[in-house]
Amino acid sequence: MEFSAEYFQAGQVLLIDKPLEWTSFDVVNKIRYSLKRYLNIKKIKVGHAGTLDPLATGLVIVCTGKATKQIEQFSGLDKQYIADVELGSTTPTYDKESEPDAIYSWEHITEELVQEKLELFRGDIEQIPPIYSALKVKGVKAYDLARKGKDVEMKARKIHISKLELIEFGEKHLKLDVSCSKGTYIRSLAYDLGVALNSGAHLSGLVRTRIGDYQLKDAISIFDFEKKLASFVTK
Repeated sequence: MEFSAEYFQAGQVLLIDKPLEWTSFDVVNKIRYSLKRYLNIKKIKVGHAGTLDPLATGLVIVCTGKATKQIEQFSGLDKQYIADVELGSTTPTYDKESEPDAIYSWEHITEELVQEKLELFRGDIEQIPPIYSALKVKGVKAYDLARKGKDVEMKARKIHISKLELIEFGEKHLKLDVSCSKGTYIRSLAYDLGVALNSGAHLSGLVRTRIGDYQLKDAISIFDFEKKLASFVTK
């Protein structure tokens, strides 16, 4: 990787492994700050091609300079995730960002039952996004309304799940391999699967492993990116 102001201004596509509890905008801001600091760039466009929740880790595509024009193209690519699902409880956010709001029996759930219910979610389906999401309702982000205690009605959206495989079955825990279209909420998938299993469920962990043909194994951590940038400049 070359490190110069001209190189990044011309437009680069960076594969970043997002850390836990960072937002996608945190990653963008850190890269922009690092480029300005180490390369003495006064102004540079930096953007990400697809939000990844703070409690998720994994692949984020970050574009710099003229490559930001490709963001919409990258955002439309299908994505792959490894999802951990906890059975027996739901949360308002459908993940571990909030405390459980209901407890359900889970002892009746077998691996055979899970395999049977997963079939309901493969292919073209309609999914209702979580109320705690950045989707706008009448011009306002849904999570802003939800946090104020407002009633939020989320409309179902058509999505496509091309792959949904059970890769681990344990006591109150599932691990899934999911490939899906743009706009899919894995949190909603976990919640809906809990309902289908006559129980409750929420997302307890998520790693994005692929965006289109771009793989997590080829990504660099945000910390290593900054170290390499600093090392190159001080040579």
